[in-house]
Amino acid sequence: MRWPWTGKSSQDQVIASWSAGTFAYLRAKASSEGLFAVQQMGVEHQGADSMEDFVRRLQGLGLKGLVGHIMLRPEQYQLLQIDAPPVAPEELRAAARFQIREMVNVHIDDITLDVMQVGDGQQKGPNHLFVVAAKNEVVREVMALGDALNWKVPVVDIQETAQRNLQSALARHDGRLERADAALLISDERQAVLTISANEELFFTRRLDLPAGFLTMPWGAVHDATAEDLPDAFTPVGEYVPDYAGGGGAMGTATSSDHGDADRVQRFVVEVQRSLDLWDRTWSSMPLGGLRVTAGDRSAELATWLSREMGQTVTAMALEDQFPGLHAIPMADQIYCLPLLGVLLRTETRKL
Repeated sequence: MRWPWTGKSSQDQVIASWSAGTFAYLRAKASSEGLFAVQQMGVEHQGADSMEDFVRRLQGLGLKGLVGHIMLRPEQYQLLQIDAPPVAPEELRAAARFQIREMVNVHIDDITLDVMQVGDGQQKGPNHLFVVAAKNEVVREVMALGDALNWKVPVVDIQETAQRNLQSALARHDGRLERADAALLISDERQAVLTISANEELFFTRRLDLPAGFLTMPWGAVHDATAEDLPDAFTPVGEYVPDYAGGGGAMGTATSSDHGDADRVQRFVVEVQRSLDLWDRTWSSMPLGGLRVTAGDRSAELATWLSREMGQTVTAMALEDQFPGLHAIPMADQIYCLPLLGVLLRTETRKL
């Protein structure tokens, strides 16, 4: 079972996100080879424009009257993990709503909610659910922009499932679809999103807050700090559990300006390693096949650095062969728009 259950389309597609005054979009055309050729991709900031002026600017880009799929950014929703309630499938959403009422950061009546199974259901043990909880006002805001552009919006997706689709496509290309595969996407200055998937299903996800200026820091020059070198704000690996509540990860309170760049960069390494260690302990029957990373024009550098620091197989996420035309897009736009590519690959149809 996948969220949000949409039907595969062979038509031209438009994918967009709209968060905190920033609109990201891409247009792609399906080819006979089953690939999507990227035709247009960009980022527009509302700035001082009124909403009416901003909509006119978007219309001037040829974005009026389309079928537009929306992807919510991580800051726009919470992604929670709960034990699957023992109810019929048609009652899962109602049961999940009751179960998370104390876990969401707004009143339960003020959220739009959907659920998806953790993993592919083939493993023994208790079943768990991911619960996506977005404020109603967030959903109304993105839908209002779609209405202003005269869009038909058949589906609202989230970044973690879009990211799952990207890594699944690469795993399929490599003939390793059944192997557990990790992906780490840095698409802005604030957070990295880590996902682990297998058999085209999402098993694990975590958000890691980034230290200020991370994308311009000299990563390879950090000292060989160990977990014991770091402040007490860090939880020992053996006690760590991921935060599915939708804020940052364990790094959220541990990136103050009191520490130098080397310590702040090393924190990131430690948190990625902790996440992978947790996977190894929790899913010991599914060893990781590797970690793919992307960080704009520093993707290869990030892969080399993490591979050296963690002793893991880390490679840069290469998507150009999967999406012809992507290489022609300026990197400044690519880095923020990259998660949108995963929505092109969804095979499900349902709104939030």
